[in-house]
Amino acid sequence: MDNFKLVEGEFNAADAKEILLRLIEQKISFHNLKCFSHEIRFGKKDEHSIERIEELNKTKEKLILLINKAQLEGKMLAIHSSIDVKIVKIS
Repeated sequence: MDNFKLVEGEFNAADAKEILLRLIEQKISFHNLKCFSHEIRFGKKDEHSIERIEELNKTKEKLILLINKAQLEGKMLAIHSSIDVKIVKIS
């Protein structure tokens, strides 16, 4: 398994908002496209993508509240984000 750092450091509210919301919005766009493609090919939406979009939107709302709080308090946000990637067999 390999680990990759995506985001590491302390950010003001505006920069944190841009970084985090762009990541989430990219994932939402990915799942929207996947869902649309699945619907065109199979006549129904991809249930996993629908669930992930809902989860990501909830995460986005919580992040916005946290970022707004930091901004109101004049504080920075420490962000530490990494991903683990592992090659697996196709099932």
